[in-house]
Amino acid sequence: MVTLNTDDMTPVINRLRRAQGQIGGVIRLIEEGRDCKDVVTQLAAVNRALDRAGFAIVSSGMRECLTSPDGINAEDQATMEKLFLTLA
Repeated sequence: MVTLNTDDMTPVINRLRRAQGQIGGVIRLIEEGRDCKDVVTQLAAVNRALDRAGFAIVSSGMRECLTSPDGINAEDQATMEKLFLTLA
């Protein structure tokens, strides 16, 4: 299976930390009884951040496969396709 390059994951980790903060913000909005529009807007922002993190992870994995001296085997290709479609 494809392993992730930890250097490529720094921006992903940062994005996930921001999403974590946004989720805390959503919880606070709900606890404060804020407007539905504010809550949904923040949820949408969290969703986009998580999607981008997921796509960045899949992209990194695909790059690893493409640059591997051994190339990509059918099993890894199928796995990467499945991961991509899971996010789509």
